[in-house]
Amino acid sequence: MTTARRDTYTPETLLSVAVGVFNERGYDGTSMEHLSKAAGISKSSIYHHVAGKEELLRRAVSRALDGLFAVLDEPGAQGGRAVERVEHVTRRTVEVLIAELPYVTLLLRVRGNTATERWAMERRREFDHRVADLLGAAAAEGDLRSDVDIRLATRLLFGMINSLVEWYRPHPDPVERAQIAETVARMAFDGLRKAR
Repeated sequence: MTTARRDTYTPETLLSVAVGVFNERGYDGTSMEHLSKAAGISKSSIYHHVAGKEELLRRAVSRALDGLFAVLDEPGAQGGRAVERVEHVTRRTVEVLIAELPYVTLLLRVRGNTATERWAMERRREFDHRVADLLGAAAAEGDLRSDVDIRLATRLLFGMINSLVEWYRPHPDPVERAQIAETVARMAFDGLRKAR
């Protein structure tokens, strides 16, 4: 019954539905009518929770970005040699991507057509730059190969990580998540580390 669903709808469940619709139809291709039908509530009920679909987009991409930026503040990203810190960031970025898959998928699909999308893209670039700086510091410390361009390595690293949104399907086993994160880190850094 629609009435029962309306009584129990929360901003979080509405956000989850909206992210699913945005990922399926694209943000630009999604109307409030689409969101209303997917949620099983009236448009006015949606407006009770949010100002509009752009607010839903902002909340969704903020959730993804907050998870990624939190990784940079973890102890493993703050102390030790730069190569160890960037490996930690790589593993944890994969884990955040898997844990927040629909939200990160949406973040990776924004194209800059709205103020929120431009803001999200700028924040993504800031995250990328901070990881690139860590890779640069690892190279300067002599732990990464000198014959690999750091900017290219950064793009390839994020390309590998971000491709997970295209093929990964959620699995309840946390061991699998850790194995994926470890495999990505090993593939990237065994190839980037300077031979001893």
